[in-house]
Amino acid sequence: MSAPRRKPLHLWEPLPYLVVLVLLIATGGVRPDSPAWLFWPFNALLVAAIAWLVVGLVRGRRRTNPDQWGDLRTLDGLELVDAPRLDRAVRQVAPVADTHRHQPAIDLALLHGSADQEAVLVPRASRWLSMRYRIGVQLVGGGTPRHAGFLGDAVDATWRELLDGLASDGRYVRVPARITGDSRPHGVELDLGGLESIATAEAGAAR
Repeated sequence: MSAPRRKPLHLWEPLPYLVVLVLLIATGGVRPDSPAWLFWPFNALLVAAIAWLVVGLVRGRRRTNPDQWGDLRTLDGLELVDAPRLDRAVRQVAPVADTHRHQPAIDLALLHGSADQEAVLVPRASRWLSMRYRIGVQLVGGGTPRHAGFLGDAVDATWRELLDGLASDGRYVRVPARITGDSRPHGVELDLGGLESIATAEAGAAR
């Protein structure tokens, strides 16, 4: 089964809010003196929608790792697969996208680690309000994960299936990373050359 590129509609975080909002607006036209075939089913639907919203709020507060957006709280309990660091001549350097949105987190990773550190790749990550799944990049300088952005589209397409398959087994790939720039805005570059050896090993194990 191929890795999904978008969230199912029922997992899109704003949907319960929108449904409840629409139903609350509709209460202006559905009154107690409305026909029973309209009034009671409408109220049952409204109660069900509110219950759906509450369940979503409770689920969002659950301390899962990674959480529903693909952010890591800790490395404890995770099975990490290290992508081997290759010689510079054969490195495949990929810049991380959206780093401009995560400068404070990158600053912390740099403060507690160094310019050269590691990053964990988390598939099925996303931004709030987005239905699109992406591969999140979590810098782990100092041992604490910090969200630095996402893999670019072309790189995402290349490694999505591999990383999603590993994550479905509870395994996450850790790759060499480098924070660039002496001051803001910092960039992040990943060395993804070692992913090919992981892909080869996984293909061999599947035979």
